[in-house]
Amino acid sequence: MARDTPSLYALEPGPKPDQALAEDKTNVNDCLPCRIMGGGAFIGLGVYSYISGQSQLRQQQAGILNSKSMFGMRSRQAGITSIAATLVGLGIYRLVN
Repeated sequence: MARDTPSLYALEPGPKPDQALAEDKTNVNDCLPCRIMGGGAFIGLGVYSYISGQSQLRQQQAGILNSKSMFGMRSRQAGITSIAATLVGLGIYRLVN
C-alpha cells in the first residue's frame, strides 16, 4: 500500500506567527468602493437604529411608564443612542482606516 501523502516531518514549516502578522499588516489592499460601502452600511444602520428606536419608544412610552420597570425612558433612550453612536463610529472608522 503506497502512501500519497507526505509524512509530517517532510512538510515545510509555515511562517512564524509574528512574521505572518507583519506580512498581513503590510498587505492592506482595501479598495475605495469597499470602504465607502462598508462605512455607509454602518452609518446607515446607526442612523436607522436611532430613528426607529426612538420612534418605538415614543409609541410605547405609556406602557413603559406604567410597567414600573427598573429601566425607565431615560435609560432606554441612552441605550439606543449609545448603540447608534457606536455603529456610526464604526462606519467612520471603516471609511478612514
